Amino acid sequence: MSDEMKADLWRRWRSGESISVISRQISKPPGSVFTVLKHHGGIAPVPRKARAGSLTMGEREEISRGLCAGDSYRAIAGLLGRAVSTISREVNNNGGRDVYRAIAAQERALDRARLSATAEKWTRGGA
Repeated sequence: MSDEMKADLWRRWRSGESISVISRQISKPPGSVFTVLKHHGGIAPVPRKARAGSLTMGEREEISRGLCAGDSYRAIAGLLGRAVSTISREVNNNGGRDVYRAIAAQERALDRARLSATAEKWTRGGA
C-alpha cells in the first residue's frame, strides 16, 4: 500500500469511517485496511522526520550527477557544502562510484532509518 493510500486511510479512520467503507474507497481488501490499523493499534503513526544532518534527495541527486560527470569527491563536497568524508561514505555505502544511484540510496537510507527505529524500540523495552 502506497504512502498516499495510507495517509488517506488514516484520514478516513480519524473521521469515523468503517473499515468496509475505507476499503471500498481505496480499492483494497478490508483485511489489508485492518492490518494497517492493527499494526499501529488504531492510532496514526507520527510522520517521520529526517535527522538534521541527513543528506536530502536533492543532495543525493547532485552526488549522482557529479559522479556521472567524473567529478572528484572533493569537488562534489565543495558544491554541496559537505565534508568529503560524507560524500565518500555515502557513495561507498551505496555501491561505489560506478553503480551509485540517488533514488536507490534514498530508499536504503529510509529503510535503515526504519530498521534503526524498530531496533531502538525493542532494545529500550518499548512495545
